[in-house]
Amino acid sequence: MITKNNSLSNKTGNWRTHRPEIDPKKCIGCSLCAKICPEACIEMKERLAVIDYDYCKGCALCVRECPVKAIEMKKDF
Repeated sequence: MITKNNSLSNKTGNWRTHRPEIDPKKCIGCSLCAKICPEACIEMKERLAVIDYDYCKGCALCVRECPVKAIEMKKDF
C-alpha cells in the first residue's frame, strides 16, 4: 500500500534526459558509484552495480566516480 508523502511513491527518474548504463563486464564491484549517488538508486547485487531507473535523475556523478569507466551516459528516450 502506497501512502501519501511516501518517497517511494515519488518516482523521479522521468526528469532525466540521459541515463547511466553500467557495463557488467567492466564493473569491479567497488561500490563507489552506490556511495556517491545522491538518490541512493544504485545498489550492489552479486558484486555488480545495479541502477533503479525509477529514481535515477541522470546527474552522472556515478560516471565520474567509476575508477574503471564501467558507466556511460546514454540518451534516454
